[in-house]
Amino acid sequence: MARRMASLRDLPELLDALDPQAELVQRHLWLIALFEWLRGDCRSVPATLARIQLLLDAVQARPELQARVQAWWQALVDIIDGSTLLADYGFSSRSAFVSEFAERLYQKLLPGTPETTDASALFSLVLGHAFDAQWLAALDETTLERLAVLLQPAQPAQDDYLRPAPSPWQDTVLEALTFCTSQVRATGFSPELRLRMSAPAREAGPFHALDRDFDALRDAYLASPAQDSAERQAALQQLRERLEACRSAAASVYTHLDAHGISVNLVFQLRQLRERVLRIRALLDCLLSGNPLTSTTRLLAQLVTVGQERRSVRALIASNSSMLAAKVAERSSETGEHYITRNWAQYRDMLRDSAGGGAVMSIGTLVKFMVFSLSLSVFWSGFFAGLNYALCFVFIQFMHWTVATKQPAMTAPAMAVKLKDLSAPGAVDVFVTEVTHLVRSQVAAVVGNQALVAPCVLLISFALWQFTGEHMLNAVEATHVLDSLTLLGPTALFAAFTGVLLFASSIIAGWVENWFVLHRMDSSLRYNPRITAALGTERAARWAHFMRENISGLAGNISLGFMLGLTPAFATFFGLGLEVRHVTLSTGQLAAASATLGLEVLHLPVFWWCIAGLVVTSVLNVGVSYYLAFRLALRAHNVSGVDRSRIRSAIWARWRSMPLSFFWPVKAAVQQETVNG
Repeated sequence: MARRMASLRDLPELLDALDPQAELVQRHLWLIALFEWLRGDCRSVPATLARIQLLLDAVQARPELQARVQAWWQALVDIIDGSTLLADYGFSSRSAFVSEFAERLYQKLLPGTPETTDASALFSLVLGHAFDAQWLAALDETTLERLAVLLQPAQPAQDDYLRPAPSPWQDTVLEALTFCTSQVRATGFSPELRLRMSAPAREAGPFHALDRDFDALRDAYLASPAQDSAERQAALQQLRERLEACRSAAASVYTHLDAHGISVNLVFQLRQLRERVLRIRALLDCLLSGNPLTSTTRLLAQLVTVGQERRSVRALIASNSSMLAAKVAERSSETGEHYITRNWAQYRDMLRDSAGGGAVMSIGTLVKFMVFSLSLSVFWSGFFAGLNYALCFVFIQFMHWTVATKQPAMTAPAMAVKLKDLSAPGAVDVFVTEVTHLVRSQVAAVVGNQALVAPCVLLISFALWQFTGEHMLNAVEATHVLDSLTLLGPTALFAAFTGVLLFASSIIAGWVENWFVLHRMDSSLRYNPRITAALGTERAARWAHFMRENISGLAGNISLGFMLGLTPAFATFFGLGLEVRHVTLSTGQLAAASATLGLEVLHLPVFWWCIAGLVVTSVLNVGVSYYLAFRLALRAHNVSGVDRSRIRSAIWARWRSMPLSFFWPVKAAVQQETVNG
């Protein structure tokens, strides 16, 4: 109550400070202060509405104050162009996503100034709080009429022989409509959109007639602003239909993008066009609806919300990258299906493929220690280590083998798709069965990798000792490896961070594949005259097919390899001391250290802490990567409202009844899965 009384005592001071003849910046500062008083503590809409009533009562009780308010308002509208606010507020002046991203960062970091004639800049300072949209939407018609009378006094009656003229507000709305329709038309004519529209949409040409339809409505309106007419209604209906045709034509571009690759810039332009069409509809309501005051207030509330979104970098990324995320998730889910084993034959294949991957990683372990033995600078050691990892991963890809930690980012989207509809009978049991398959597949991949990487490293180290008299590592290096891999150190943190890198590599793979498809690089490789002249027609076709089939895997494997190698180097530069812990590579390193120290290593407690560290590393590598990919896939596929407790109960029931089914295809599990299927 005391706070409320204090705010009431501030009102007379605000009203006394109103000076229509003050400098522009002082008038704007007074307006900002008035709205700060109106919104109060931003907790109660009724309290703000009560303050508005108090303001109106105070002004209307003093004729000289009412005259000052009207003079102040007239000075404001004479300098500030409201049409730019109505037409452009919330929209980007740039057509590129990156430019808009930079602009939002600029607005977020740098403060605005009230010394401006830009209506949009002033609006963001006056109505820059999300709470403003709430109390604006709650204004009743009586209050709106009182505000209109206060700000716009009644105009003198016009002679009957004079053509009726629109009010300044109506002129402003008409001007804003002109700007908006021109923007929609220009966007529709841009080659990026026009070339990707469906053939029927291009042939219909809805953007060609948009200006003509708007001109017809404007002429019909200016003929009698105060009275409706059949011509005006017909023109309004025609314009609304034309706007819907423009929106549908632009929406046809999404079909092309889905089939031929996603462009974030194009998605940004399409969203801008759609919002422009919605703004035109709102402006038409402000001009032609039966209750223009309510429509205007609703538009102002929308502008407040749009202004909040306009300053949000996160909202920009989320809204314009959702299609790309969906495309990446869709591609990953298709690939992920190949990594899920459902029977003994597939389980054996997974063990074989992962064993092959483990054997290759043993060579990678040897090369890594050779690189670090050269005592290069931190960057070049990381670079060549990353190159080593990348070559190993690419070789594994071409041999159709697998590395366990690369699977979660692919299998998670495949699982997310199955959560779209759990209402069907038996859907939860089917999903739990897929979870069983997934866990079993991951166990097989991890076991296969570790089963061969450790023996192969031991064999390599023994061969080196036989031929050179030295192991892969000396005693000091072996002790350092044990100290770095122990669970008692930061191994868990590094393993979780490596899971983030594994997820990031899958995103890079999806983005590169989308870029390859969007820019039709396979067609360029196949048919470009310069390329066919250099390679020949048949070889160019083979290269195009090869790149189209393998671009995603190459991008993911190469990016992962260099991230694993260079991340510690960059972390060292910034003094972070951050390292990576990849379970297969760590197992190879531990095997190399054990070969150097001999059987005595089994008596060292640190060795067993390293074994525990490998278990934790495998869980965190897989778990973090899977979690991030799963969350992305859920958002991309718009999966919400999942009954997590129901799923957890079903998984726990399966664990109690058939725990072995999570590790290998036991006969009972196969029979039950056949029945469920």
